[in-house]
Amino acid sequence: MSKKAKMKKTLVDQILDKAHIEHDSLAINALEGELPEGIQKSDIFKTLALTGDKTGPVIGIVPLTEHLSEKKLAKVSGNKKVSMIPQKDLQKTTGYIHGANNPVGIRQKHHFPIFIDNSALTLGQMIVSAGEVGRSIRIDSQVLADFVDAQFADLLA
Repeated sequence: MSKKAKMKKTLVDQILDKAHIEHDSLAINALEGELPEGIQKSDIFKTLALTGDKTGPVIGIVPLTEHLSEKKLAKVSGNKKVSMIPQKDLQKTTGYIHGANNPVGIRQKHHFPIFIDNSALTLGQMIVSAGEVGRSIRIDSQVLADFVDAQFADLLA
């Protein structure tokens, strides 16, 4: 009898398990466009790391299919302006490489302000990176926001 290949838990999975937070582990490489059946690109959210002129690092989470409005994020985060953290500085700032940034891991290491686009509330569930390229989690949007102390806001350009 062959055993079904079991996915190794990411640190994000372990953190959520320890907190008794329900979530699904998924093998998705949205950067490559490989999506399992039943999952649309609009269900997947990207975690963007920016820096504000007043607050320093700030995290914006928007659907993969949309663009973040830096102006709106600046306003809700108490900054005059925000700008993307250069890719070369990303790992130094968040602890993650491009494509692996995630709100759970970032919240564990840093207390950067986190803002999630309102569309995640409408969907009810959202898919975000699990801290490794090619790995994601599906989680209730409100539960995630509560766990990482995030606020919902209109962030779309």
